Amino acid sequence: MSFLKKLFGGGSAEPAAPRVAAEETYEGFAIAATPMAEGGQYRLAATITKEIGGETKTHRLIRADLFPSEEEAARFALIKARQVIDEQGDKLFG
Repeated sequence: MSFLKKLFGGGSAEPAAPRVAAEETYEGFAIAATPMAEGGQYRLAATITKEIGGETKTHRLIRADLFPSEEEAARFALIKARQVIDEQGDKLFG
């Protein structure tokens, strides 16, 4: 039945929120690793969030890297997010 709903446009129009596999706070930024399942592997993905001037800013980080497990993709997503924060800081949102 699920296949038919997808085929004929039934069900929710909103995509499901990505599953958070790991989280941490780094240099005032909140990082949530959200690996994306793809072809039996997991793509490196994360969200980086920070409140600036009373407004919550979010950056979606998606890379081409694929990993055999969700745990490994999450671990490397946190590493990559820290690297991006170190390189760009608040400019990430501008």
